[in-house]
Amino acid sequence: MITQDALVDLWLHLGWPLTRLLLYLAIGLLVALFIESLNYTRKLAVVARPLTRFGHLAPITGASFSLCFFSGMAANTLLAEGYEQQKISRKELILANLFNSLPANFLHLPTTFFIAAPIIKGAAVVYIGLTISAALFRTLCIAVIGRILLPRQNGEPQAGELPPDPANPFRTALKNTLKRFKRRIRKIVTYTVPIYILFYFLNEAGFFQVAEQFIGAHLSWMSWLTPQALSILTFQMAAEFTAGLAAAGSLLASGAMEAKEIVLVLLIGNVLSSPIRAIRHQYPYYAGIFKPGLAAQLIFFSQSFRALSIALIAFLYYTLCM
Repeated sequence: MITQDALVDLWLHLGWPLTRLLLYLAIGLLVALFIESLNYTRKLAVVARPLTRFGHLAPITGASFSLCFFSGMAANTLLAEGYEQQKISRKELILANLFNSLPANFLHLPTTFFIAAPIIKGAAVVYIGLTISAALFRTLCIAVIGRILLPRQNGEPQAGELPPDPANPFRTALKNTLKRFKRRIRKIVTYTVPIYILFYFLNEAGFFQVAEQFIGAHLSWMSWLTPQALSILTFQMAAEFTAGLAAAGSLLASGAMEAKEIVLVLLIGNVLSSPIRAIRHQYPYYAGIFKPGLAAQLIFFSQSFRALSIALIAFLYYTLCM
């Protein structure tokens, strides 16, 4: 028999987080659909126009880029809608998702900085500066790749469809938004809820913890790092980023490690720990916005490209500063 305490615990750790996720997804979907119904995608795309035009990326990709500074869910929903309506191809959808690396990075910047700065002090500025550099590098690379792979006319502004009732564009757009929202939210809930519940029970069973600990325990191939650096990596992999920061802060304060060593090992830990955490936290809501197979493909490309860019930045930092 399930006790009251078990039900409360289930609500706090599964029910409420899932409800909150669905709420955020619904808000993101409403925002994206309303923007599209008002034909504001071209106006939002102005921010990224030089890069999107250079990269032969469609205006909806530029609009998603601008929107991503405020909401990653809304930005991805806008891309999903564009893909379903065949405004962008599957190839451009993948490139557009990667193109949003820079604004997506800025979304988490304040939280990361205000956690890291009190613990590792000046090293936090260097670490965050390097991760932003990696995100900027990814965005610029996608613009170059898009220029090579996508047709030239793809990046030219296209005339949008005028609202059916120009006298009341907002009312018409809202009506159209709600109509499409009802159809789209059913699909999102159908995929998101069972996948989220599955991942919750995998997490409760210790699957992800075991995977992270396994990786953390098999770092012997990094014998070129100092034992102190390996201890930070182990904490970062087996627990979480904050645990790695705490270990780094202690070693920095005691003088056992220099700030530049701390920065390097945090970059390496970022590369090693991100894939499993992305699967755990990103996939449930990605599978709601996109189809599950496409969601897995997007996360694979995103994490692979992210890991390569941060590894390159870490290598350059090691070469120039160590």
